Amino acid sequence: MPSQTLSPFSRRSFLQLSAAAAACQAITEPMLAAAHRPFQADGVMIDSNENPLGPCQSAREAISAIIPLGGRYLDNLTDDLIHTFAQQEGLNPDDVHAFAGSTPALRAAVIAFTSPQKSYVTADPGYEAGMFAAAASQAKIVKVALTKTYAHDVKAMLAAATDAGLFYVCSPNNPTGTLTPHSDIEYLVENKPKGSIVMVDEAYIHFSGAPSTLDLVKTGKDIVVLRTFSKTYGMAGLRCGFAIARPDLLEKIMDRAGWNFMPITALVAASASLKDSALVPERRRINAAIRQETFQWLDRNGYSYIPSESNCFLLDTKRPGKEVIDAMAQHKVFIGRIWPVMPTCVRVTVGTSEEMQKFHTALQKVMRGSIAFSVQPAPPARNPRRAAALLT
Repeated sequence: MPSQTLSPFSRRSFLQLSAAAAACQAITEPMLAAAHRPFQADGVMIDSNENPLGPCQSAREAISAIIPLGGRYLDNLTDDLIHTFAQQEGLNPDDVHAFAGSTPALRAAVIAFTSPQKSYVTADPGYEAGMFAAAASQAKIVKVALTKTYAHDVKAMLAAATDAGLFYVCSPNNPTGTLTPHSDIEYLVENKPKGSIVMVDEAYIHFSGAPSTLDLVKTGKDIVVLRTFSKTYGMAGLRCGFAIARPDLLEKIMDRAGWNFMPITALVAASASLKDSALVPERRRINAAIRQETFQWLDRNGYSYIPSESNCFLLDTKRPGKEVIDAMAQHKVFIGRIWPVMPTCVRVTVGTSEEMQKFHTALQKVMRGSIAFSVQPAPPARNPRRAAALLT
């Protein structure tokens, strides 16, 4: 088991790392969304890349069955989940560690492998959580533009930071939903500076059906792969994910991660989800169909967007994106945030067919001037500090 290969978590290591841990508290997808999203029970929430389908039926049944045992510490459930995943993927269980979502592993890895002397290298635009952690480790943050096809530009990433400690690749990327070819990631792994690692975030990979980079873990490369049950599996609120890497790399991550007890509801739901062989292909089909219908509607109506293979995409509004976000909120349709490098683009999550129909209606009203862009202030957003308790 992974815990048998890792150094014991000590009070001394906790005290040494507590300041860094406090500094890199959870800056995550729901927290970033909460900066502009007021809570609306009857609103269309397509801003946080959540899966509107929620947990599958077998996961819901497993949660219900385990509730009477909620007063127990059931460590064996973590072991069961890891062994199930490892067996399915042809991995050694010692190469897998479970976390409450993938973001805790991301933050801990950044703290472990970056420093004032070792830079954090990421795409621009890209998922921001690692950058907040890099700031806590006082690492230089190097942001590299995507290629013309919106893949990670691995050669430019290598050239931009010969002192890199960690290269972060999210594929499909958040926010563009675009893939970086496996061959490019291999190139990055083979040509990176000695002592650095490549972290590949596969949070959205099941939506695309693209090849995983787990094969590079199996051959012992300097790579950490992240997986989460938040997206395709619809468990964003239940909190479960994996870091997959060589045991020595996992040990360094766990030395910075601290106590990591998993909720038993998440563990049994995740195990049940893995055993449902129809879940991933069915949800990939549903998401792809709604996404394609949305793209066809955008094409018919003359809107520009970046084609995606995930459950989100970037829509180019041709005007300051924040104005469109605020205006859409007046129709109780809450879309995602902007990235500074693309100030006219807003991220949209693929929701249900009904939700996307409401998105179409609201977007037409907003973009065709049915309401003024000098809109009244939206209701107060949820407190980002309170939202920090949530994790993606």
